[in-house]
Amino acid sequence: MKTRSDGVGGGLSVSCYTGAVFLALKGYCWALGLAVVSGIGLMGAGQELVLGTAGGWRQAEAGYSWEFPQDHGSHPDYRIEWWYYTGNLKTADNRRFGYQVTFFRVGVDPAPDNPSRWAVRDLFMAHLAVTDIETGQHLMAERLNRGGVGWAGAEPGTLSVWNGDWTAGLDGEAHRLVAVDQGLGVELRLESGRGVTLHGAAGLSRKGESQGNASQYYSMTRMPTSGRLFVDGTWMAVTGTSWMDHEFGTTFLEPAQVGWDWFSLQLNNGLDLMLFQLRRSDGSVDSYSAGTRVELGQSTSLDAGEFKLMPVRRWVSPRSGANYPIEWRIELPDWRTSLTVEAMVEAQELYTEASTGVTYWEGAVAVSGLTAGLPVNGVGYLEMTGYAGRPMSEVFGNW
Repeated sequence: MKTRSDGVGGGLSVSCYTGAVFLALKGYCWALGLAVVSGIGLMGAGQELVLGTAGGWRQAEAGYSWEFPQDHGSHPDYRIEWWYYTGNLKTADNRRFGYQVTFFRVGVDPAPDNPSRWAVRDLFMAHLAVTDIETGQHLMAERLNRGGVGWAGAEPGTLSVWNGDWTAGLDGEAHRLVAVDQGLGVELRLESGRGVTLHGAAGLSRKGESQGNASQYYSMTRMPTSGRLFVDGTWMAVTGTSWMDHEFGTTFLEPAQVGWDWFSLQLNNGLDLMLFQLRRSDGSVDSYSAGTRVELGQSTSLDAGEFKLMPVRRWVSPRSGANYPIEWRIELPDWRTSLTVEAMVEAQELYTEASTGVTYWEGAVAVSGLTAGLPVNGVGYLEMTGYAGRPMSEVFGNW
């Protein structure tokens, strides 16, 4: 059975596939999503996964041996995993768009006692968003499905991720994305470009003091992109540049970490920057904030003391009431870099109560400034979490 509901202005749609047994267990599909996010899930009594406890899942640790393209695939021994694609595209007549396609896997029970394929080991969520820079329109769709019965899944050993008919896969070394919903969609080919960049210490991105509060994390920072985009009932040929993030781990955040501000920036001088700061409940910036500088085929890890992220201008969401910084000043003194990052459209908030249960801002940004005394400009994406709803440490602890 397939159910569908459409949200405000046709910009939100939810698809989920359910069976009679599944419905009997949890009722409506969207209710399942809320239950998992709130820590109920389909775990038995006394089995709830909590922050800092592996619960039968593998923890992210130093010494992971990377191998590509195999590590583009799923890592089912870890509890939480996502594949994140964002990019800035334009048509032949320079009409500009931003896009986001994200696939999430959240482990529910690493070893279900029930051998049936209906047993829930993993849940799969997905988000699709398109920003029309010219009109200021931001459209999104989301999905929640279960693994085991083929409605959603991710293969180990190769990039093959799907949620319904939304897919990410390999075509040689290129990545292919297909995600089409009512009123919006993308069909894109992303070339490997600069290849893989490992973040942190050989790919281990620490998020806190507690053992295991980390992720295995890599990006493909500059992927030449072509294909077509669907909006306003029309398919348009587009080209541009994308950024791919892939992270997996089991416990991520410390209890006092409420959210993060994450930047992926591509500058016209060839420099790519990934920066994130973890915000604490007392308003301070966590010392485990970090970044990576990618230039001329080389990457340099940055710790929290090597950059500053300073909010300049804010936008208040009329829907959630969240107060998001949508213009930032970025300083990297050791690299003589000073940048201004501005949202191309203010309203790029995603309200995902029917899938991940997280309200967050994710959208296309423009970059300008100086590096080594020379003017630069560029594009990128900004993600901001923890400005609405529960702290992200609670969300990760209860997923």
